[in-house]
Amino acid sequence: MDRRSFNRRMLLGGAAAATSLSLASESAGTADAATAALRTAPAGGEVRHLKLYAEKLPDGQMGYGLEKGEATIPGPLIELNEGDTLHIELENTMDVAASLHVHGLDYEISSDGTKLNRSDVEPGGTRTYTWRTHAPGRRKDGTWRAGSAGYWHYHDHVVGTEHGTGGIRKGLYGAVIVRRKGDVLPDRTHTVVFNDMLINNRPPHTGPDFEATVGDRVEFVVITHGEYYHTFHLHGHRWADNRTGLLTGPEDPSQVVDNKIVGPADSFGFQVIAGEGVGAGAWMYHCHVQSHSDMGMVGLFLVKKTDGTIPGYDPHDHAHTAQPSPGPEAESRHEH
Repeated sequence: MDRRSFNRRMLLGGAAAATSLSLASESAGTADAATAALRTAPAGGEVRHLKLYAEKLPDGQMGYGLEKGEATIPGPLIELNEGDTLHIELENTMDVAASLHVHGLDYEISSDGTKLNRSDVEPGGTRTYTWRTHAPGRRKDGTWRAGSAGYWHYHDHVVGTEHGTGGIRKGLYGAVIVRRKGDVLPDRTHTVVFNDMLINNRPPHTGPDFEATVGDRVEFVVITHGEYYHTFHLHGHRWADNRTGLLTGPEDPSQVVDNKIVGPADSFGFQVIAGEGVGAGAWMYHCHVQSHSDMGMVGLFLVKKTDGTIPGYDPHDHAHTAQPSPGPEAESRHEH
C-alpha cells in the first residue's frame, strides 16, 4: 500500500471523499440486518510507513501535517490494528527542535521523542520513529498482558521545555486509535482535545462543531492537555465506560455514562448512533465544569434529519458561538 492510500484509509485526519454508510438509519430493518451491515476491524500484522511534517502556523501556533503547508490542530488521526508496526518519518520544518512521543504503544528508547535520550528532531532535520502494537496474550510466567487496543494520543515532548509544554500548548498533538480484530468500525471519527481552556486550540465559543445524519455511527476521541481537569459531556447520547464505548451484551457490567472526568494526558473514546432515541438536533457537547463551559469550552454535535434539516436550529442564531463544520483536523470519514 502506497503512502497516499495509507493516508486515506488508515490516517484518518483527512476528510476522505466517500459516502458514509448509515448503519442504523431511520428505515433500518431487523436487528439481524443491522448486525450484518456492521463493518469490523481486521487482524493486524501489517508494516506501515508514514511521513509527518512539524510546522509553524499563524498566530504562533504549531501543528503536524501529512504534507508541507497542510499542518492542522489536532494533527492527523492515526488508526492501526493490533499487531501493526508503523514507521513515521518526522520532518521538522520549524526553527526549533520538535519530536513525536506516543502514549499506549510499544517503542524502543530511540523512538521515545525526548531530548533526554536524543530522540528529538533538530530544525530542518528528519527522524524515523517506530511504533509497534500487540494483541493480548499470556506472558511466559502465566500472567496476562493487555493488548494495545485503545484510544491513545501523540504529542511533542521538546518545544518550550524538555516536557514539550510549549509544543502542546501551541497545538503539536493528535489522536491514535488501535483497534482489536472484530472491533466495530464507525462511519466517521471526530477528535476533541481539551487543551487548557480551549477546544482544539480554537478561541472560546467557536466550536468546533461536528455534523452527522440520524443513524450514522459516530466515534469521538477525547484527549485532555494542559493544567486543568475537565468533564466531557455530550447531550442526548450515552456510551459505555470501557475500552470501546460499546456494550458487549446484556451482561456487560460497564457503566453507561454521558459525562466523564478527564485530566491532563487522559484519553478515551466511544461510539454513538447519531440521534438514537432522541432524533435530530443541535446537541451540545462541553466541559461540565460550569465556569469552563461559561468561558467557551462548548461546541455542537449537529445531527441532521435525512433531508438535511436540523429541527430548531438556525446557524445565524449561533454565529457568535459556532463556526462552519470543522476541517480535516477534527473529522474523519471512513471509506467503505
